[in-house]
Amino acid sequence: MHNATKAGLGLVGAGAACLGWASLVERNWYAVRRATVPVLPAGADPVTVLHLSDLHLVPRQERRIQWVRELACLAPDFVINTGDNCSDLNAVPAVLHAMEPLLDRPGAFVFGSNDYWAPMFKNPAKYFKTSHRKGADMGVPELPWRELRAGLVGGGWTDLNNRRARISLGGIRTQLLGLDDPHLGYDDLDTLAEPATDAELTLGVVHAPYLRALDALTAAGADLVLAGHTHGGQLAVPLYGALVTNCDLGTDRAKGLSRWWPGADNAPSAAAPDGAGWLNVSAGLGHNKYTPVRFACRPEASLLTLVAR
Repeated sequence: MHNATKAGLGLVGAGAACLGWASLVERNWYAVRRATVPVLPAGADPVTVLHLSDLHLVPRQERRIQWVRELACLAPDFVINTGDNCSDLNAVPAVLHAMEPLLDRPGAFVFGSNDYWAPMFKNPAKYFKTSHRKGADMGVPELPWRELRAGLVGGGWTDLNNRRARISLGGIRTQLLGLDDPHLGYDDLDTLAEPATDAELTLGVVHAPYLRALDALTAAGADLVLAGHTHGGQLAVPLYGALVTNCDLGTDRAKGLSRWWPGADNAPSAAAPDGAGWLNVSAGLGHNKYTPVRFACRPEASLLTLVAR
């Protein structure tokens, strides 16, 4: 056998092995990523926030449903869901079943495009763009998002889609700033225009981490912004990282915790200025049902321990 033929067969074999790992193993290899964020006032006791995102559930995914239900054992002080819960027209009952034990904890949520509109197959190359046609203009069916909203609100969670709220988090006066999905252009930045409050902690919540949303939330005083949408790149390159974020955020922040301030994406290696906030981008738990793979990017939930500055 010629060397070139052997090399070609080797590449085919390696590709098949990677595809098998990505589609059969890693996409179901769920993880809890833990991080500590110094955003509380001096002397405050730590509080924990469980950050869920991008469940992309279809009703038959019992393993994912059960894994999410068991997250209640972490006993977080607060739960934040940053959207894209559904990947099927009939997913809402399964999503609410998955969230049921967590609804016993205080929480809040925003929606992503896959809460409003059913998923569709598209050319993977389109993920390298930052602008996409979406929703009704593609003839995509609307998801029963009102039912999902009613279930989450009925369970006690706060709807933060273009809304603000005040809560007590571990005895700390906390302001929540939320935006509806920037990927769909549903974000209303005027929501953030109200005067500052006497909050000791401000959390920003948004599904897709577009720069305009992150800049607006931190400019409005968010000490920590929580977002999802990117899937951490979903198909990453080992030792390099994500190739895309499906928005205009740089790939160096496709997942994980980093500092953020208005204009930060133009200077990713710059030292954070005084007063800079924090950004947690969840790599999410799922995937579009038409692309059921993960590679070098495990599905995750984030457990954030907030501590004194």
